[in-house]
Amino acid sequence: MNHTAEKLLTFIKESPTAFQAVEMMKTRFTENGFTELKEDEHWEIKNGGKYFVIRNHSAIIAFTVPEVSSDVFHIIASHSDSPSLKIKENPEMVENGYVKLNVELYGGALLAPWFDRPLSVAGRLIVKEDEQICEKLVTVDKDMLMIPNLAIHMNREANSGYKYNVQKDMLPLYGLESAKGSFFKTVAEAAGVKEEDILGHDLFLYNRMPGTVWGSEEEFVSAPRLDDLQCAFSSMEGLIAGKNEKSICVHMVMDNEEVGSGTRQGAASTFLRDTLLRINLGLGRSYEDYLISLAKSFMISADNAHAIHPNYPEKADPVNRPHINAGIAVKYNANQKYCTDGISAAMFKELCKEAGVSCQVYVNRSDVAGGSTLGNISNTQVALNTVDIGLPQLAMHSPYETAGVKDTCDFVKLAGVFYA
Repeated sequence: MNHTAEKLLTFIKESPTAFQAVEMMKTRFTENGFTELKEDEHWEIKNGGKYFVIRNHSAIIAFTVPEVSSDVFHIIASHSDSPSLKIKENPEMVENGYVKLNVELYGGALLAPWFDRPLSVAGRLIVKEDEQICEKLVTVDKDMLMIPNLAIHMNREANSGYKYNVQKDMLPLYGLESAKGSFFKTVAEAAGVKEEDILGHDLFLYNRMPGTVWGSEEEFVSAPRLDDLQCAFSSMEGLIAGKNEKSICVHMVMDNEEVGSGTRQGAASTFLRDTLLRINLGLGRSYEDYLISLAKSFMISADNAHAIHPNYPEKADPVNRPHINAGIAVKYNANQKYCTDGISAAMFKELCKEAGVSCQVYVNRSDVAGGSTLGNISNTQVALNTVDIGLPQLAMHSPYETAGVKDTCDFVKLAGVFYA
């Protein structure tokens, strides 16, 4: 198996929710000499230093400062969250001899692929420990849940465009009636805490099916949460491998992109602005110096793109239709859903040439509305010259997505050059 793809799959396996994804990045950065900064403490920033700061345990910004002073930020932005089903408060529902869990939809998920596959629960618990309120990350590492389909004999419309009702159709089966009252006990045991100490929770279902590399030449990678952990992983690896000599290099991974980014840990928050300003102040520069730095800087907003589908080619633009493993996709939209313009596209194309990787173009069909992503949202807080890009993938927002091995390697390579 390709080494980069193998590392990506390990990263995704250990990142069932945004909380674990950020914890994985924290571990990788710490292992590579980065120092953690806290938002509620004073920062000491030095030339040649490597740092990271975390907000809400679900968003992270890591950065390096070159030995020779620079006032230019090179930023790659991605996101840590993926569509899922979130556990509600008081989740156990006992009906007809079964225990089900009450869930609600997080983000714009493809619902059908969630059925008839082993699932479990991960996220964080808020607990009382030594008279302090603290958080504990938890992954229940076993096949614990399933959302069973209704047999075709009882739902003859199942293959004719059946419309799923999340409140009725998507409730996972946990056990028989004898399992009543045991859900949080199971979660507490997995977290190593007492059930009675749990004060709150942010728990999500996750697909237990492991990722794989496949295809006639092992050219495809399939896994849960490729959108957008594939980009987050590539940016992280690029920052660790980069020389970090020419600019202040910034790896930004925000949460809640799938639900609009309007949280304190989302792209619409002040997290990026606060961090860049504190870097600037820590290097002894004025607020005007900070504004000058922003005007000189460049951001790559990295969120996966739709590849042309083998069975539905008519869903793509007639001309601008990205193919898997044919290059990083530059994303355009006339209504400014994406940040890309002629200038930022040209700069990115030159970067691709420098890195020796290919790029291609993604544009929606003119009769299909597209969604926004990180770039324009974060630019409401920090105005930066920005290009929107993505790695082409199939089955976006399914609990099991497909993308390209070569594309992952190319983005890691490009990120390393960008972070030179």
